[in-house]
Amino acid sequence: MAIDMEQFHQVFFEESFEGLDVMETGLLNLDNGEADDEEINTIFRAAHSIKGGSGTFGFQNIADFTHIMETLLDEVRDGIRELNHAGINVLLKSVDCLRMMMNAASEGSDVDDDEVKVNFDALQNILGSESGPSTAASTAVVASDTPAAVSAGAGWKISFAPHKNFMQFGNDPVRVIRELATLGALNGRVDTSKVPDFASLNPEDMYLSWEMELAGNVNKAAIDDVFAWVEDESDISVSEAKNTAAEAPNSADAPQEAASQTAVAKKSPAASTEKKEKAAAASSSIRVGIDKIDDLINMVGELVITQSMLSMLGEDFNMSRLEKLQEGLIQLSRHTRELQESVMQIRMVPISFTFSRFPRMVRDLSEKLGKRMELVMHGENTELDKTVIEKIGDPLVHLVRNSIDHGIEMPADRIAAGKPEMGTIQLNAFHRGGNIVIEITDDGKGIDKEVIFNKGVEKGLVEPGAKLSDQQIYDLLFNPGFSTATEITDVSGRGVGMDVVKKNIMSLGGAIETHSVKGQGSIFSIRLPLTLAILDGQSVSVGSDNYIIPLVSIVESVQPKKESLNMVAGKGETYKLRDEYLPIIRVGDLFQIPDAKAQKLEDGLLVVVEADGKRFGVFVDDLLGQQQVVIKSLESNYKRIDGISGATILGDGSVALILDILGLVRMTSKQV
Repeated sequence: MAIDMEQFHQVFFEESFEGLDVMETGLLNLDNGEADDEEINTIFRAAHSIKGGSGTFGFQNIADFTHIMETLLDEVRDGIRELNHAGINVLLKSVDCLRMMMNAASEGSDVDDDEVKVNFDALQNILGSESGPSTAASTAVVASDTPAAVSAGAGWKISFAPHKNFMQFGNDPVRVIRELATLGALNGRVDTSKVPDFASLNPEDMYLSWEMELAGNVNKAAIDDVFAWVEDESDISVSEAKNTAAEAPNSADAPQEAASQTAVAKKSPAASTEKKEKAAAASSSIRVGIDKIDDLINMVGELVITQSMLSMLGEDFNMSRLEKLQEGLIQLSRHTRELQESVMQIRMVPISFTFSRFPRMVRDLSEKLGKRMELVMHGENTELDKTVIEKIGDPLVHLVRNSIDHGIEMPADRIAAGKPEMGTIQLNAFHRGGNIVIEITDDGKGIDKEVIFNKGVEKGLVEPGAKLSDQQIYDLLFNPGFSTATEITDVSGRGVGMDVVKKNIMSLGGAIETHSVKGQGSIFSIRLPLTLAILDGQSVSVGSDNYIIPLVSIVESVQPKKESLNMVAGKGETYKLRDEYLPIIRVGDLFQIPDAKAQKLEDGLLVVVEADGKRFGVFVDDLLGQQQVVIKSLESNYKRIDGISGATILGDGSVALILDILGLVRMTSKQV
């Protein structure tokens, strides 16, 4: 029965993308002079794994492109060639090209053949340069079935005898032989003498062995690499042979064949659609450590034991067993909470998945802008929900690009200001309370508050002469179309991005604050919930309805006094709390709740909340208590409702709506 190889594609793509990240990180370290021989070996192994896997699963264009990268890396690993800054740039761009090819293969879309050719030619040019062996270019490009043309010369005799259990490890001798054929002209014979009669044959055992001759000027290390994965499951002998070189047929057509191997075959629309659907379905997958799975299994086991105990108590219950029942319920509550925490841990992944993209970005932009800077990262192992990780990436990219372009000065300007020529950008992640805080810090020129204020006046966002706090001035940066750049570049300057940053962060239930000192630098601080699946909330009542206010938004709760209530023309009700006037949001009026009990302010309670850098008073009938709630999407189960971010099911089975504080503020503003 044929095996459907497509079922393994997603695992292959995930591992290959991880391999590309490893290659990129290693190349950046190599460029910074921080790489040792082991790092170079790591880069080579990642390329070798991608080449082998892509060949196995039929992505021959990826295998062929990776082969030429592997050839170059092999020369670097053997000390034959040294990579300069320009060579590392070519390899980094080749990693980008491979990532593009991988994305196209996973989505079922077409590859940009022009980009592939440009990078392929750049790699060939390096291999054909004088700093490496003259035969490198001739062995770089291979076809899957026809051996590449090689120059006559020394060859190799190869004996390949797989062990009986060879295939039980997932190995394939044909794949090994096909890989050898890419190195030169390969001839050989198979030994079938150990194949038993049909009645004794086990299809999972290996009975064949091969004696082969590989012609051409081939480095023995390249042959050893082919057998690297199977050397423990087979007997291998490689010895030099003289005068065994053979020229591959149709060598004049080799360049044309090689070029054809770099192109992706066009897929039918039906096949592309099917592949895209599979990729979309698989994109929700997550890798989980076995230790987390073990913890989950243990928790489920404890829960089953407790459930069994409670069932036995219920079969013949009387009041004398009440104490046992109460103990069992307490135990059930504890195990349920531990199970919840264990399940949430499965969704948690380190923020290094997001941070890993920035070393390359900082390097490329610093070169493009002619600046010198280093990136320092802390807290890469800080964990948060996978959904949050996926959505915070783009806002962080905008903020880091902004720091590079607007924050860090040119080297000459930094020296004139008494600073080191090299600027520093820091990414720091840490837990604070029930949230995660991500800080983007630079030691650049800081933010000029006067320039921002004047720009705000020019755009009509601020009244001339208005008294604004530092934070209110910095918040102007996040208005749509707001930019202080004097020159528009492809990095920044159009005012597009910072408003999206704030919108995306707030959609995650987070907030962003800005701190800056002119001439010294800036800090953008993002506060996010650890997960979007569960939140800590304050339960409140308005009439017969219950609502949940996220604890992260609550500052305090107060019993209002009549004398502190004020009416402001054009702005509605406000409440004076100490030296601050808080706009009042009446939930009962907004949602038209007919049985809201507290009509007068002094009869209810004000929950002081913070949203968009400002404070408001949410007027409710009563506070019911704090609890963790599981968030259910209202939009996917019903429809979108302004002022409501989701729903949850309470312990008594009733549904409570989760208030969207920023949405309530906007609703109130429209009504005034």
